[in-house]
Amino acid sequence: MAETFRLTLAQLNPIVGDLKGNAAKAQDAWAQGKAAGADMVALPELFVTGYNAQDLEMKPAFYLAAMETVRALAEACADGPALAIGCPWIEGTELFNAYVICQGGAITATVFKHHLPNETVFDEVRVFDAGPIGGPYSVGETRIGSPICEDAWHEDVAETLAETGAEFLLVPNGSPYYRGKYETRLNHMVARVIETRLPLIYLNMVGGQDDQVFDGGSFVLNPGGKIEVQLPVFEECVAHIDLERGDEGWHAMHGPFTQHPDLFEQDYNAMVLALRDYLRKTGFTRVLLGLSGGVDSALVATIAVDALGAENVRCVMLPSEYTSDASLEDAKALAENLGCRYDYVPISDGRAAITATLAPLFEGTAEGIAEENIQSRLRGLLLMALSNKFNEMLLTTGNKSEVAVGYATIYGDMAGGYNPIKDLYKTRVFDICRWRNAHHRDWMTGPEGAVIPERIITKPPSAELRADQKDSDSLPDYPVLDGILQILVDADGSIADCVAAGFDRADAKKVEHLLYISEYKRFQAAPGTRLSKRAFWLDRRYPIVNRWRDEG
Repeated sequence: MAETFRLTLAQLNPIVGDLKGNAAKAQDAWAQGKAAGADMVALPELFVTGYNAQDLEMKPAFYLAAMETVRALAEACADGPALAIGCPWIEGTELFNAYVICQGGAITATVFKHHLPNETVFDEVRVFDAGPIGGPYSVGETRIGSPICEDAWHEDVAETLAETGAEFLLVPNGSPYYRGKYETRLNHMVARVIETRLPLIYLNMVGGQDDQVFDGGSFVLNPGGKIEVQLPVFEECVAHIDLERGDEGWHAMHGPFTQHPDLFEQDYNAMVLALRDYLRKTGFTRVLLGLSGGVDSALVATIAVDALGAENVRCVMLPSEYTSDASLEDAKALAENLGCRYDYVPISDGRAAITATLAPLFEGTAEGIAEENIQSRLRGLLLMALSNKFNEMLLTTGNKSEVAVGYATIYGDMAGGYNPIKDLYKTRVFDICRWRNAHHRDWMTGPEGAVIPERIITKPPSAELRADQKDSDSLPDYPVLDGILQILVDADGSIADCVAAGFDRADAKKVEHLLYISEYKRFQAAPGTRLSKRAFWLDRRYPIVNRWRDEG
């Protein structure tokens, strides 16, 4: 019987649909494992296709090509350690989320996922068939059990593997980030370790995919629940871990251990990585955004520079007669602090031309929101023209509070390809700005120091679409608004819950009404980084036509 086992963990960043590229990454990791004397090299769940590939996984030409890619990979990795990689797998008429074990040039085992998640961003019941609960597979003389992702959140799969001879558990994952997710994962995995008394290796992928971002943070637990290995978050790495058999069975040796940062840093890192990968994986290299002098666009500009470098970011100030001197000064100061391009494009002449064009139709009506939104939509038109002309992706800058209640203008400041702060409430935008001003990390390409001018953070928020306008003219103050939204959106709570939490019923009813009537805008909004379990897109799906209101 083998007394030691070396396992190479490949916490890597795949691209959905890039079968050849993902296979090349897997083969490179395998080569590193071979050089390190590994017995086995492990890749995450569905790594060969990338994750979350959604309905693409059901396309026959796609899953058949993925299977052929893994077969070719098995042949290429014949002379060396075993290779374990996630891949969709067809048997008969059933399509499975599979973990494929390759040894000696052939596929020697396939493990099929049993528990298919069907909540938040996951629709695996729609895509895959549920596999049977099977036993462990052998690598040399060592028997390994691999509950695939969700399978390890339930006790039955791990217990069956332990009862049928598994000596340790290797859990491949495609587990996307939300704030506090690591503790949730850890609690579930500790439960499996306590129940089975087996070591457990939790392997997660890393990288951005549409709105989701995978945070890595792979770890290894020994019987009893002690963490022996902890890999970094939001960072690719290949790590070699060793297990030994002692008098009381297998245990993992202490290995690489990276302390994880606080949640402000994790949120910020998620937004930077998600934007960087969205650009890289869609083929863009440069971005632009409208820089208003306000806090939201300031944070988006800073994220963009940290993700892409100042030379790849264009900031455009598009002032009207309502733009304050403070906003002009603050926007320019921010761009100078970041070192990115700053363009000044007044909209007064364009607005006058549009106003004159509409004057015969608007005659006899009072000025209001329609006239105000002309400014925002004209800015969107100009920014999209620059985007088209210079092949720069336009970033949108609406925070979650504004996106929730429709305070961002559709076809105006909502125009664009990606929104890094889409899942950040306004109050957290301020907190993240203060955090970035006080901290700098090696993974940021922007400059150190307080790059966001303090006045941007402290002045009263305003859309500056009319004289002396403040956001609080139309909405409850942001601490109140965000508190109500956290109940109605994040907790799916009621008006009564808002009142019980100390909020005014009229405020709660107003926010609820704005939330529901803004659904059509969110259906047309750009994707953005998911930071919570109730982000606007796959996590929360409401009808556009909806007359129901909570009368509680």
